[in-house]
Amino acid sequence: MKNNIYTSFEQKKTLFSALLDACSEHGKQYKIIEDVNRKPLSYKNIILRSILLSIFVRKDSSISENIGIMLPNTNTLPILFFALQFIGRVPAMLNFSSGAFAIRRACETAQIKVIYTSKLFIEKAKLENTVKELNKKYTIYYLEDIKEKISITSKISAFLMQLNVTKYYYKQKINKDPDATAVILFTSGSEGHPKGVALSHRNLLSNYAQVRCHIEFSPSDTIFCCLPLYHSFGLNAGFLMPLFGGAKIFLYPTPLDYRVIPELIFKLKATILFGTNTFFKGYAHYATANDFKTLKYTVAGAEKLHRDTIKLWQEKFNIKILQGYGVTETSPVISVNDLKWNKEGTVGRIMEDMNYYIKSVEGIKKGGRLVVKGPNIMLGYLLHNSPGVLQPPSTEKGSGWYDTGDIADVDKEGFITILGRAKRFAKIGGEMVSLSAAEELAALTWPQTKNACVSIIDENKRERIILVTENKKANLKELQKIAKENHISKLITPKKIITTLEIPILATGKIDYISLTKLVASENRNRGV
Repeated sequence: MKNNIYTSFEQKKTLFSALLDACSEHGKQYKIIEDVNRKPLSYKNIILRSILLSIFVRKDSSISENIGIMLPNTNTLPILFFALQFIGRVPAMLNFSSGAFAIRRACETAQIKVIYTSKLFIEKAKLENTVKELNKKYTIYYLEDIKEKISITSKISAFLMQLNVTKYYYKQKINKDPDATAVILFTSGSEGHPKGVALSHRNLLSNYAQVRCHIEFSPSDTIFCCLPLYHSFGLNAGFLMPLFGGAKIFLYPTPLDYRVIPELIFKLKATILFGTNTFFKGYAHYATANDFKTLKYTVAGAEKLHRDTIKLWQEKFNIKILQGYGVTETSPVISVNDLKWNKEGTVGRIMEDMNYYIKSVEGIKKGGRLVVKGPNIMLGYLLHNSPGVLQPPSTEKGSGWYDTGDIADVDKEGFITILGRAKRFAKIGGEMVSLSAAEELAALTWPQTKNACVSIIDENKRERIILVTENKKANLKELQKIAKENHISKLITPKKIITTLEIPILATGKIDYISLTKLVASENRNRGV
């Protein structure tokens, strides 16, 4: 049945074609997207305003050019996104929270010359200095300035094009190949330097076809999307998938408003919520038992879902959080639990039409590196040392295979358990120990506290696990006691606890381990360790 659901959706088309098909299926006047301003957009609104905006973008860009987008989750972003799709330009989603240096590197990597943003957003987000730096090298266009230039002639032209949009779109001499680049995203950089990820139209639409076998996106649903759209989880699962499926989308600019979001979910009667362990724990702290009563699908990804978070949601809201798994390079979903097939502690079973193998890793007895292949695997990387050059994925098994860099184990039923990042294992006593497992121990000991583990090399050249916790009263004895009670290996227990540091979090909800490792190293130097 799932295979029939998967194959029934035509994946070999462009994103703009998919928008037109959704409009035809659900009706031009169907209100699909809304933001905090509470002025919903219908499919017709999105198409008409995208065409109108594209008239101005076309003048200052060329076909297949990569165009930077630096906007929050508001109705303006989908309009700009599809304006670029309509005229065959490639949106490059810039992480505005990463700072001028990182944004500049991203622009260099993807050979971006032009960035579109909003004056109001820049002012509210206090990004004036960032934009000032970017303006030295790149052309910045403000959407407010473009709005002032809109003439009656432009409006009439856009209206006439919209009347026969399908014919006009296909008549254009632009790249409408489903396997051409549709969007460029940038890896979060939580483990290394950010890279550009080129995803095709088919990559994104295949992943939609795969995910809808497990999560229904229908007109009876409302998705609360607060994950940033410059992140693959937010862009595809939170925006494109519901858009094509007819599920109403509410765009919210930040996932960090822990007090406000539960109230909005209650008012909107939202049925779908995607998030991370960090965010779900934050919402549960402030939400009442009634706030989430309409949620049907509550799906966690991007980081490991901790047992204490699962237990908290089950006891307080009677909601079972479904855990999924994916990476930017796979558009992003690789596996997900669903309402019928769900095994706690796992990230579900692999998506339809995907293959995988487990590559053994020295020192790791259980599981190995998860390597995948399928129609949702990226076109390739864009690297800063070779700007504009696409580097397709490949492994020892050939092209098209992608090494996720995650250590995974797959059981007899096909459920995948992620044991940790390959880079996030420490060699302790001759054995490879997962830092994620050490974090699980900390979460078990202090479930209400934010915890994170890193490894450092001590003065004796031995690797040690360091726990950073925001619990000021944390101590090793308590940690060791819980480890003993739960039969957890002593090797997993951190050898040192730091309570004086704040754990840095990326806008995507992941812990920024690069910054945290630097902070720990600095702390140890200051203390002469």
